[in-house]
Amino acid sequence: MVAINYSFEALNFNGICKTIAISLCPLIGQYEGIEPVCYSRNVELGGNIIFQPSTLIIDIVAIIMTMIMIYHIRSKYTAVGRQEIVMFFYLYTLTAVLDMLLVTGIIPTSSTAYPWFTAIHIGVTCATYWCLLLNGFVGFQFAEDGTPLSLWSIRISSFVWFIITGFIAIGTFKGIAGLSYNNQAALWVFYVVLNWFMFLIYAISQIVLVINTLDDRWPLGDILFAVGFYAIGQVLMYVFSVVICDNTKHYVDGMFFGAICNLLVVMMIYKYWDSITKEDLEFSVGAKQNVWEVKELLGDDDLSQSYGYNQTTPQHYQHYEQSPY
Repeated sequence: MVAINYSFEALNFNGICKTIAISLCPLIGQYEGIEPVCYSRNVELGGNIIFQPSTLIIDIVAIIMTMIMIYHIRSKYTAVGRQEIVMFFYLYTLTAVLDMLLVTGIIPTSSTAYPWFTAIHIGVTCATYWCLLLNGFVGFQFAEDGTPLSLWSIRISSFVWFIITGFIAIGTFKGIAGLSYNNQAALWVFYVVLNWFMFLIYAISQIVLVINTLDDRWPLGDILFAVGFYAIGQVLMYVFSVVICDNTKHYVDGMFFGAICNLLVVMMIYKYWDSITKEDLEFSVGAKQNVWEVKELLGDDDLSQSYGYNQTTPQHYQHYEQSPY
């Protein structure tokens, strides 16, 4: 049995990297990085060594599932915040692709490109949280959704956040601007503290939105499930990874369950958004033109005024083709 000694060190990743092999661990703490106490076993595929094969499978599933969610979001042509929320899912997809390339060793840690791809990965991850945070305020209509102000404010600010966090990451790895692999405080704050904080603010804002504006309370369940999955994933990754790895004989570790929980969080966010948005079918566009039947019902007063004697009124239908515009 491996001795389980979890250590958490504020403002640096030394304790985290002794627990789980996240992508930045080979680049910080010391010149050759920090190796976790226990990690998932490797497999050989086509003459190449693949690290974290179980996490690789989850990343592939996450990419496929996210593309399906993006398709359904884009098909709700008149839903509120459609163009804003789809940016979050695009960023999450890019995060999953980069995670797959880095943690599996497809881009080896010995490569000169590895620090740059890791910095990009960290920047995109932080931009994903930022984009989610801003989407949390779309429903409050501070700026009308779908307008250039709403869309470009999210795009530009997310890109700026990506540049800032990416620069801090590469500065930490390369020793630029007073940063170094021993001085990780700035990266720790941006990559850990602020990301947790932004997710928490998003969840709180959506709870307030549902309580104040919606009669239906079922969407609260989606948000609470998202928060629960997120918390479980973080704990399994950063606290119990070594325990999981040791008890499963190195087949999986906390990163595997963390990737699953992150996917479940994203699925709950999609389900929540889908449940609070309604599409105006009259103005939506489908792959096929559909004929809708609208039944006009006359009330009792209208019947009595229209006819002075007892008469069976035939049901009247209007047929019209759904307009693509």
